[in-house]
Amino acid sequence: MSPLISKVDFVAVPTQDPERARSFYIDTLGLQPDENARFDFWVGPTCFGIWEPEKQGITFAPQKNAHLVFHVDDVAAARAELEEKGVVFNAPTFDTGVCHMALFSDPDGNDLMLHNRYKPYEKQG
Repeated sequence: MSPLISKVDFVAVPTQDPERARSFYIDTLGLQPDENARFDFWVGPTCFGIWEPEKQGITFAPQKNAHLVFHVDDVAAARAELEEKGVVFNAPTFDTGVCHMALFSDPDGNDLMLHNRYKPYEKQG
């Protein structure tokens, strides 16, 4: 029997200003624009779609405490590069003992994170 849910098709990113959001995700973060859809962009095999809730009759609210987590090879270096571009981080980078994480938000207030796991997973059992 196949699972009910087999994959994530895309992640929806709410915005009040799609052009500003597009610029942030493509020009600031360097995500790959989709050649067929102006407000879609890619991180590896994952599609991010910008949408305007208010155009659907839904009150806009940024996504909080459910961070979109972006893998980077070096959190400190990626953070420094983004800070040079004007990105403000919400807290100091923290070390969990197995990974580094740096929290920030997009211009609409959606929570984002830079992440790198530096310690391999340990086999259980």
